[in-house]
Amino acid sequence: MDTPIRHHQILIVGGGAAGLTVASQLTKGWSNKLDVAVIEPSDKHYYQPLWTLVGGGVVNKEKTLRSEASVMPRKVTWIREAAAEFHPTENLVVTSAGTKITYDWLVVAAGIQLNWDKIPGLKESIGKDVVCSNYSYQTVDSTWRNIRNFRGGTALFTHPSGAVKCGGAPQKIMYLADDYFRQSGVRDKSNVIFAIANPNLFAVAKYRTALENVVARKGIDCRFQHELIEIRPDKKEAVLQRLDTGETVVIPYDMLHVAPPMSAPAFIAKSPLADADGWVDVDKDTLQHRRYPNVFGLGDCSSLPTSKTAAAIRKQAPALVANLKSAMAGAPLTKRYNGYTSCPLITGYGSLVLAEFDYDKNPMETFPFDQSKERWSMWLLKRFLLPILYWHGMLKGRM
Repeated sequence: MDTPIRHHQILIVGGGAAGLTVASQLTKGWSNKLDVAVIEPSDKHYYQPLWTLVGGGVVNKEKTLRSEASVMPRKVTWIREAAAEFHPTENLVVTSAGTKITYDWLVVAAGIQLNWDKIPGLKESIGKDVVCSNYSYQTVDSTWRNIRNFRGGTALFTHPSGAVKCGGAPQKIMYLADDYFRQSGVRDKSNVIFAIANPNLFAVAKYRTALENVVARKGIDCRFQHELIEIRPDKKEAVLQRLDTGETVVIPYDMLHVAPPMSAPAFIAKSPLADADGWVDVDKDTLQHRRYPNVFGLGDCSSLPTSKTAAAIRKQAPALVANLKSAMAGAPLTKRYNGYTSCPLITGYGSLVLAEFDYDKNPMETFPFDQSKERWSMWLLKRFLLPILYWHGMLKGRM
């Protein structure tokens, strides 16, 4: 017997920051009658921007976790399955359990995929011995364990090529580690190396200059256009490729923090919704799909040419909701997203550079002072205020 096909007016794929923010904005108000469903298999929801401070020993990781049920908007139908297939010409999504769900309008907000298996030796060694990463809830504790147990030698931090969730995170934990090594008296017998696949520290010149001053002050050895391609955990060796020359470089390590390669989720990359690089192919201004007008996308899984951060989602969501409602009414899409994103760049315990910028890499600063300067006040913003705004503002559709 065939399983009945379910139908919802608006179907959202993904119950992370982007999906829930859109769902909350669509359903808020006592008179709201929209039929909105969210496909999300996980029963846990994480505030991932705080994982840097977990890895730095400032916050317990349990503080970043809540149940998915506690953050799901009450007017939304929660489909606790994983999306597996998109059939946009039929307005159909099929889940991994075989459930078929049709829709009038689709919003894709499925996040980003961490590809631990793309680097030989990484999947089996991550979170063990001296190999760590802040990029998952399961491994973030290993970062703090490695930092506080480090007794000298080479501490290697890596940043991959391509899209990276929270692009500043690979270096933020390095600055905290450097601070801790100094506090514990081991920095003078340590070599801190940052192997970054990019040709510079940051894409926006104003903040890049500030970070260059940080690494110079801390004596960090930056290896630009160096990408991690293999780990030999038995020998404690990292194999890197120079992207400018093709040369292979081997660096012995005593601690290794890895930001893994990332991509669009596989079920999106293989779907008709994807662009040539696998991301949901949306217009960068309206967030409407380029080929399927009843499909919208935002967040980490989208093709939007800006940094993949929660702050970007905070500005994308209202633009998407406004344009979706316009499309539903048959009206022109007039709301524009300008590419705004923010990256709170922790430069040590108690100091932070707050980078905010648009598509054209122009600073778009919130506060009436130079945000490229390291400030204690911005550290307090990151540590205390931003989590409150996330849980009680963004996810509730209030901002």
